[in-house]
Amino acid sequence: MPALGSRWCRFAIDSLAVALALAGMVATPPAAADVSEDGSSPPAGANDWDCAPSATQPEPVLLVHGTWGNQNTWDTLAPELKARGMCLFSFNYGRAPFSIRGSAPGVYGTADIRSSAKELAAFVDQVRSATGAAKVNIVAHSQGGPLTRQYLRFGGGIYPGDPERNKVDRLVTIAATNHGTSAEGLGNLLPTGSASAPADAVIARVLGIAAVQQLIGNEFIHTLNAAGDTEPGIRYTVIASRVDRVVTPPEATFLHAGPGATVDNLWVQDLCPTDSFDHGTLPDSPAVSYLVHQALGLTRTGPACVTPNEDQPSASENGSA
Repeated sequence: MPALGSRWCRFAIDSLAVALALAGMVATPPAAADVSEDGSSPPAGANDWDCAPSATQPEPVLLVHGTWGNQNTWDTLAPELKARGMCLFSFNYGRAPFSIRGSAPGVYGTADIRSSAKELAAFVDQVRSATGAAKVNIVAHSQGGPLTRQYLRFGGGIYPGDPERNKVDRLVTIAATNHGTSAEGLGNLLPTGSASAPADAVIARVLGIAAVQQLIGNEFIHTLNAAGDTEPGIRYTVIASRVDRVVTPPEATFLHAGPGATVDNLWVQDLCPTDSFDHGTLPDSPAVSYLVHQALGLTRTGPACVTPNEDQPSASENGSA
């Protein structure tokens, strides 16, 4: 048994190293988040429960943040969409203070993605009830993409036999972990098969179970995509950045259209070649804002591209998954 014990110990050490390396790839959450950024207040323009969708924009827009984020992910984009007359709604999900990362103030999106999808389902129904809208549109960052797809496929968001009854019309994802991430190859260092269970447990204790579920090869990702990437009646826009160092390879975010669905896979750099907003800051990118507006049938005012090194982070700056 000593050899077996040594093997488990090595797996645990390797897994912890991977977990810490993954953590280093993203911005460290503040020890005491500012009140304006801890998710306690929605972004400007969001959560007006008296908002009535217009005839030209009948679907309210739900904003779904990513791992280790909160609804303040949308502090830049939300006011822009509100200015175009949209009814906007945001929320925090997946609060699970059982991991080192998840215990920090203002950090959400660390719980099991399947349970977080149930929170999204309840929020969608709340918004539909308040606004009278039959359907909503969803803009999702990172984990928000597979989370929304989990809701669509397994959480009652669609009616496969009658897509007109779907609760969602458009899904716009920004650097979503739709097919998992190799975390720049770090995920490949983990043990596989039966040996993966203790490795996953170590990473989950540090980063949260949602981080484990987004690694390439994880059971959650496999189950989510087993029947194809899309659902009938949903219009997908998938936005990726070539400088993304969290979703790797970046093109793993792209979806393949199945029956009854449409997919538009877009590179940020095809619009703005010099855009260097990295994973966590992509929702702040003017180019991403332009693509989101376009996907929602809106026109965005102002330049879509910013001058390199002005008002944008360097390619080495990272954010939530």
